[in-house]
Amino acid sequence: MMNSNASHANHHSFVLTGIPGMPDKNPWMAFPLGFLYTLTLLGNGTILAVIKVDQSLHEPMYYFLSILALTDVSLSMSTLPSMLSIFWFNAPEIPFDACITQMFFIHGFGVVESGVLLSMAFDRFVAIRDPLRYASILTHGVIGKIGVAVLTQAVCVVFPVPFLIKRLPFCRSNVLSHSYCLHQDAMRLACASTRINSLYGLIIVIFTLGLDALVILFSYVLILKIVLGIASRVERLKALNTCLSHICAVLLFYVPLIGVTMIHRFGKHLSPVVHTLMANIYLLLPPVLNPIVYSVKTKQIRRRIIHVFQRRKNRA
Repeated sequence: MMNSNASHANHHSFVLTGIPGMPDKNPWMAFPLGFLYTLTLLGNGTILAVIKVDQSLHEPMYYFLSILALTDVSLSMSTLPSMLSIFWFNAPEIPFDACITQMFFIHGFGVVESGVLLSMAFDRFVAIRDPLRYASILTHGVIGKIGVAVLTQAVCVVFPVPFLIKRLPFCRSNVLSHSYCLHQDAMRLACASTRINSLYGLIIVIFTLGLDALVILFSYVLILKIVLGIASRVERLKALNTCLSHICAVLLFYVPLIGVTMIHRFGKHLSPVVHTLMANIYLLLPPVLNPIVYSVKTKQIRRRIIHVFQRRKNRA
């Protein structure tokens, strides 16, 4: 570990934290984490394969679901190198530039996921408000432009973060409190004013994640208003059922995010284990559970997956 009085010139790496206070227990986490990453790849890979193979799923809703699956895989892969380094190889040290790079991708894909969930809310609004023109409004070109816009927004808002961190002098302890690099975690180790970093981080949260959440909430208020205007009870339930998977995905993303934010802001007295647990839940849980939710709640995907397994069983 670096000396806490090391100068900025010698501060070339950070030390990541596995299980706080219990480094000897890190190997026990290797297999559960490996299982979660395997589930993420298998689940999201299955979703992508099913949508690609089944022509009946070549609709706007499933194109957005494909983008969400790709984002989930990318977000998981952003944390995988440092997780493997700590829990599999017992090598918690990460070079400064590698940490900044990981930071960029984690925050970037987090913003992308929020934007994709917002796009999916718009998709559900159009499908329920104007079902006859649904396919003509959300054409392949429109979906492609939405995808490019979401990615461009994420790159633009997160691009300054590595430079804001790199300008800071680090002469305190170089031990981070998580198993991966986050802007707010690295920022607290600086031995200079971090007001600009804090302000920029707050702006990102408010005008990307916060604004997306408010627009999603507003879209569901409009959807509920439209659904309550439908005369048939069966049709009302059918319309709401098409939104259920997306609502679950929104909750899986935003509830852990709010939890992590609240703990960072107000839970300084809590055990470091709680901070680490919440941070890992925030990044690992949605990519694992989103494919399960969509497989269980989306009849077309569920049928296709069951059909594939039955066909393999018959061949065997």
